[in-house]
Amino acid sequence: MTRPLLLCTSALLLAMLGQQAMALESDRQKPINIGADELNIDNRAGTAVYTGTVEVDQGTMKLRSSRVELKRAQSGALSSLTARGGSDGRAYIEQQPAPSDPLAKGWGNTIIYHAGERRVELIGNAELHQNGDTFNGGYVEYFLDSRQVNARGGQSAQHKSTSGNSDGRVRMQLTPEDQQGGSNQ
Repeated sequence: MTRPLLLCTSALLLAMLGQQAMALESDRQKPINIGADELNIDNRAGTAVYTGTVEVDQGTMKLRSSRVELKRAQSGALSSLTARGGSDGRAYIEQQPAPSDPLAKGWGNTIIYHAGERRVELIGNAELHQNGDTFNGGYVEYFLDSRQVNARGGQSAQHKSTSGNSDGRVRMQLTPEDQQGGSNQ
């Protein structure tokens, strides 16, 4: 009796996890729309540099900064995106990990998105808000598919962040599960 229940529960769990991964994949399959004040393309190098007020949108992903450099792989696919600065000196990125999850939001003096790895680096004055929790430090790394977070303080945390962290240490604020708006993670 317990074996059929275990198989049914396992199948339901796999279906739910697969649905979340598909939600992330759906953004990857959508076109990238970019608006900027200026654009410089180097086809030989496979780069495009956007400057001014730069807005990048792809599905639920939004990025705002003053400079964005796109690099393409030999195949022509996006390899990496590097954003620098913004209206407050930091670039901003957000994405909804799954339909039922709140937006994940990140800030950094530099943001690097590694398309093939689906990994985001927030560098210098880094801050990440994920599912009600907040991470601050000189460097925060976020893996979109696994939602894994790595953070460290250090010399790159030179500017005082909005949370008042200027001592070069990693700071984290955990939100109790009952205050996360019903979202479990």
